[in-house]
Amino acid sequence: MSADYSHLCSAILEQCFGQVVQSVADCLFLANTRTLGQLISATKLSRKEVGLALAVLVKFRLVDFESSKLNPSLAEYALRREDIICLLRYPRYVHLIQTKYGNVGASIAEELINSGSDTASGILIKCLTEGENKAESPESYRNTFLTMITDHYIIKRPELLVSEDQDEVVPKFESNECDFFRHPNIDLQLLDKIRKGDATLAEAKDSTMVWNLNYDRFHQDFRDAIMVDAIERKMGENAAECFRFILKIMYNTTDPWQRKLSNQITFVEIKQAIERKSNNLDLMKYLDQYISLLTEDSLGFFRRVGDMGGGLYVVDMEHAFESLAFACVESVITERFGSKAARIFRVIRFKKYIEQEDLQKEAMIPSKEAKSLAYNLFQEQFIHVKIIKKPGGGSNGPAKAFYLFQVKEKDTVRMLLDASYKSLYNTIERSNFEKNEHKGLIEKSQRLDSIVETMKERGDSEEYIAEIVETFTPPECEILNKVKNRIKTLSKAELTLDDTIFLLQMYQHHCTTLPTGIRRFK
Repeated sequence: MSADYSHLCSAILEQCFGQVVQSVADCLFLANTRTLGQLISATKLSRKEVGLALAVLVKFRLVDFESSKLNPSLAEYALRREDIICLLRYPRYVHLIQTKYGNVGASIAEELINSGSDTASGILIKCLTEGENKAESPESYRNTFLTMITDHYIIKRPELLVSEDQDEVVPKFESNECDFFRHPNIDLQLLDKIRKGDATLAEAKDSTMVWNLNYDRFHQDFRDAIMVDAIERKMGENAAECFRFILKIMYNTTDPWQRKLSNQITFVEIKQAIERKSNNLDLMKYLDQYISLLTEDSLGFFRRVGDMGGGLYVVDMEHAFESLAFACVESVITERFGSKAARIFRVIRFKKYIEQEDLQKEAMIPSKEAKSLAYNLFQEQFIHVKIIKKPGGGSNGPAKAFYLFQVKEKDTVRMLLDASYKSLYNTIERSNFEKNEHKGLIEKSQRLDSIVETMKERGDSEEYIAEIVETFTPPECEILNKVKNRIKTLSKAELTLDDTIFLLQMYQHHCTTLPTGIRRFK
């Protein structure tokens, strides 16, 4: 993990949980594992503060622990570094659930996000008593919760093992993939008693089953949306709908996070699925043409590999995210150095290796300008130089060297990913600075809005309300509007940067062998 990612994680954790949790997490970030004593010594915090911080991180599934190999009575804690950035994506998770399951699903997702992890009964009680949709029936909440488990948006955490060995100090957990999406037994009558105060959550039958959001299932939808949107922009809505059906068929036989290629899909399977579930007559009529369009496209998302069953096809994740990632890289180069620099980058990447003289000819750019742009790209690590030395003709003759430009694709993506982490960190810090710098003005505006709202409810006259509003002077209004616009712009930048980071992370997962933290169940 890079220093830029470390700073970003630190800023996110401070924003979400405060400075104590941030200090403990920063300490864990610097080592693979640490014991409680080591954390207390390194952070200079009290035992109680470190213990509470660890409890929060464990509850939000950001820290794992197990007994030490050297001393089984001591627990060693490890930070799940890859999951910290998921805290920024919580609004996107809630929006996705709201799109699929409505306000009831969004309420469940919000309570799970706020709690980190909880039992099914605990989540439903909070939704029914504290949520915005109190009018909804308990049955609708229960059914939506179970549907979300079936669709893998909610996953069960490993259950605590009750050991007969009383000397065992560190808790152990049983992880069984078959139980990750097993429905809990939710007693609606007991929930009603708990709401009335006649029973407690400890009496619930599912008190040992703890649930949380399954990040990988959300990321699977985000990844699919990137691919479908790319096809829709290039080939239209019908081709995008066709590819959406192809992805659904693919998941029947292929692990969603298989790195390179999907398992084979036949044309007959695609045709049958579209005829059963689609109302798009144009797609049914010209299906073979849309399939040909997808397979012949330069993006390379879909490839034909055989002729059985009307044609055998695979979804090529590696080629797909290589195309998308380098479209992103070229877009960044265009924004920073101009379209000619992007042309030089494309030529070098296409040729693999190329000399300076050949580069200016292939890119059709004047010599002086080509040298300047190539140097800028080299300085910013978008391209690299490979030196090939050739011995001289005589025994004492000077060695001749050839300087070839090349693109190291994995290094370029890693560099851009680190730059994105740094930019996102700077955006968060700037947003926090703006809020702290104008804290008094923002709080005054909020208090005034609250007073005006109360006065309207009381039925006070418009003149009196206008007098109160005028206490906020025009210069203060102007400053506040500027601050709000800056914060809004920074929030949009955060979303755009996170989209870029997610795309580049998908490239690392599908196009490299680097460990990415993506597992089928987490």
